[in-house]
Amino acid sequence: MRDAAVFAQDFSADPYWWIAAPRPHEEPPALPARVDVAIVGSGFTGLSAAVKLAKAGRSVVVLEQGDAGTGASSRNMGFIGRVMKHELSEVIEMFGLERAVSLYRETRTAFESVTAMVQDEGIDCYYRVCGRIMTARNERQYEGLARELELRRKHLSIEFEMLRGAAFEAEFGSDRFIGGAFVPELGSVHPGLYHLGILAAAKRSGAVIHPRTTVLSVETKRAGEVSVRTDRGDLIARDVLIATNGYSGPAHAYTQRRVIPFNAFIVATAELPKALMDRLLPKHRTYIDCNFNVDSWRRSPDETRLIYCGRTGQASTEPAVFAPRLKAALVRSFPELAQYPLHRAWTGRCAGTFDLFPHVGAQDGVHYAMGYCFSGLPMGTYLGGKAAAKILGLAEGDTAFDSLNFSTNALYSGNPWFVPLAMKWYDWKDRAA
Repeated sequence: MRDAAVFAQDFSADPYWWIAAPRPHEEPPALPARVDVAIVGSGFTGLSAAVKLAKAGRSVVVLEQGDAGTGASSRNMGFIGRVMKHELSEVIEMFGLERAVSLYRETRTAFESVTAMVQDEGIDCYYRVCGRIMTARNERQYEGLARELELRRKHLSIEFEMLRGAAFEAEFGSDRFIGGAFVPELGSVHPGLYHLGILAAAKRSGAVIHPRTTVLSVETKRAGEVSVRTDRGDLIARDVLIATNGYSGPAHAYTQRRVIPFNAFIVATAELPKALMDRLLPKHRTYIDCNFNVDSWRRSPDETRLIYCGRTGQASTEPAVFAPRLKAALVRSFPELAQYPLHRAWTGRCAGTFDLFPHVGAQDGVHYAMGYCFSGLPMGTYLGGKAAAKILGLAEGDTAFDSLNFSTNALYSGNPWFVPLAMKWYDWKDRAA
């Protein structure tokens, strides 16, 4: 029996986003024998590439093992940032100032790619430039945040405002944090509606979606001829794009051995009184803390529920196990929520990389774009377009990420058994900091 203090009577383990954006359940069409481009994966990456390729006149099929967009693209928080997992200061230490700035500048272009997609395709998805609040638990975090943002202002023209006291309380209603920063030029969307909008754009452009079609193997036969074997038949493609990110599997061993899948966990509360919502999250921002294993919060687009993501990397994906943990973590930041049960609790599979950078490129004639490390909405949209431009042979496909080596570990076969242990280590480091 479910705990009534944790689970609402109408609780569901389906993502909250699927209420307004239910996943399409369509019969897969017959597979063609040949196609210009076969895209594996129907998330932001695959569909953004499909739009560009189909508009350029290529015949495009999108192969998806489930219904379209049932993976992380319709399950995430809907944040549109201009960040990577590495801070700018870290990237400067790795590569020097010039190369670091060139990499980080593309986070702005990735943000702009979402704006362009929404505007060009007329997607109604609650897109807004709402600004982000970054919270600090102590003086060390606060000062480190200020130094990092000052570096980004100097080299990337990113504006921000440090907040304490009444100024911070006017933005975030938790006593757990001493202050933070406001970065105005960041945004949010309803990710389920955003995904459905790109899906519709891909179909309008001429791409053909093949749901419930599991790709079993991808093998380059010769230049311009890649064999794609599926559980519904085989086809030959001139080019293939692997756009599976956290759902990458043995069909393409090269990418499977280079991405590290991990589960993100998100909950949505029962409906909250307006006065309570206005006290906890006074404005419609996106909110994120300064930890490596981040907590993040937002209002639902209709401003009736609080949505929280945290405790990434747990082993269990059973709501009965992870939902009480997230409820407890949410209440630690907002004790007033103890009496409000959870309306939804769900997971989505993200992917990191060994160097914590996203990657785009090709190996043995097969293209890929993946490894977004919690920046999948803007980076998936952006690098999907870049991968498409590379397939089309356009110079605009060039990116600063081309210079990064997509490395793996000799002992890694694609089984991320170590992720829960690694996240416990990061949790310990976060607590120590």
